[in-house]
Amino acid sequence: MNFKEHIRVIPDYPQPGIRFKDITTLLKNGPVYKEAIEAMKERVSRYEIDYIAGPEARGFVVGAPLAYALGVGFVPIRKSGKLPGDCIEADYSLEYGKDKLAMHRDAIQPGSKVLIADDLLATGGTLATSIQLIRQLGGEIVAGAFLIELTYLNGREKLGDLEVISLVQY
Repeated sequence: MNFKEHIRVIPDYPQPGIRFKDITTLLKNGPVYKEAIEAMKERVSRYEIDYIAGPEARGFVVGAPLAYALGVGFVPIRKSGKLPGDCIEADYSLEYGKDKLAMHRDAIQPGSKVLIADDLLATGGTLATSIQLIRQLGGEIVAGAFLIELTYLNGREKLGDLEVISLVQY
């Protein structure tokens, strides 16, 4: 399936010159959303995975159904101050700003194999911070899986030898 046909591109959002890739048009189409999750499942099923971690917020709509489809646990990576338990945090840069991500200290056990799933790989900042948090807890990242990869922003370059799986590239 050509998933790109189901992703709306919004020019000049959130600022002039940005061509925002809006996945809500894909998500609202049940059969297409299901097919996207199935396609991601097929591409990551070769890995041994204990957990899928998804960064807030669109990582939840990719990571949680993918975890369900694979029969593994889902671990949310949230913005600072959003998780109720004892957390670890790390700062990161976005394409247009800065923020802080957090995970519960007991989210994963040392040695756990973790796949990070999100809607978009852009500059790699969110993914690099997610990797930092997971490794701080002793987890092993097996790969990153994304609906979209903006190849022109060279996000893969920040990730060393981490394997990246993406359904759509711009």
